[in-house]
Amino acid sequence: MKKKLFVLLSITFTLPVACQTPVEKGLEAITRDNAVEYIGVLAHDSLLGREAGKEGGLKAAEYLKSTFEEMGIKPWRGKYYQPFSGSRHECTSDNNPNMQNVLGYIPGKKSEEVVIVGAHYDHLGVRPNNTNDSIYNGADDNASGTSAVLQIAKAFVATGEKPERTVIFALWDGEEKGLLGSSYFVDNHFSYIPIPMSEPISIKGYVNLDMIGRNKNNTETTHVIVYVSKREPVLGDWLKDDIETYRLNLSPEFPDPNQLPGGSDHMPFDRKGVPFIFYFTDLHSDYHRVSDHSDKINYDKVTDITKAAFLNLWNMANLKGF
Repeated sequence: MKKKLFVLLSITFTLPVACQTPVEKGLEAITRDNAVEYIGVLAHDSLLGREAGKEGGLKAAEYLKSTFEEMGIKPWRGKYYQPFSGSRHECTSDNNPNMQNVLGYIPGKKSEEVVIVGAHYDHLGVRPNNTNDSIYNGADDNASGTSAVLQIAKAFVATGEKPERTVIFALWDGEEKGLLGSSYFVDNHFSYIPIPMSEPISIKGYVNLDMIGRNKNNTETTHVIVYVSKREPVLGDWLKDDIETYRLNLSPEFPDPNQLPGGSDHMPFDRKGVPFIFYFTDLHSDYHRVSDHSDKINYDKVTDITKAAFLNLWNMANLKGF
């Protein structure tokens, strides 16, 4: 009798874990500790400010690639690296041949439809200034957003389910030099000629994460600006519902969709008519300064924004009506 009771109690104890939904499994994989680890590595002095195409940027790309590999995220079109040069873009004269996006994906049931989550991983590198520190670590800009993409990739793996649509996890290079990496990807995608017997790939939606780690002020620690494409206002409705359902500690501000900002990687997608949602916690006094360090990050906020973005992407990837 005692043995049967022990078995029954064991089953009862483990039952809630076994009954988790795929979404709950994904959310559980997104943690504050992961945010601390990823941002800490990316904003470390050893990566020399992650300037696009330079030594620190190349080291960062190698770290991101190895992280995808460890998670089991496949390389997009057979390669994690998508190299490009700034010479083909009017917004810069930079011809550095070493710039490269880092792209991974999870195949969906519909290979002809994709959704994308992205963040730029490059920053300003090493520059002389009037301080004793010449390394622009870029913890908020944009190690914070990069950490979110890595966590979202990990969360999709943790769900244990194949999404309806293919999901691309994109880490852009050259953003600080003029949105070079995301522009190259979009230009390359829309000019891509499918191989015989294959269908053109439609980008159904994009989630952008750029500078998601700081507070508006000392009292408004949950504030986040959320730009929603006017092509799909439902993206904002999803977020409001998810904040309530999953008790995310966020207070979103939704600016006028007719006054969307430039300066981040949502722009190339918007120009091609791709619906997007863009998370941003606003500019601050450490923006583009050597003082943008990891010890100033609000990691609880980063974690909850990451969870919100995961839920956005999950809906994009799986809802039939989207």
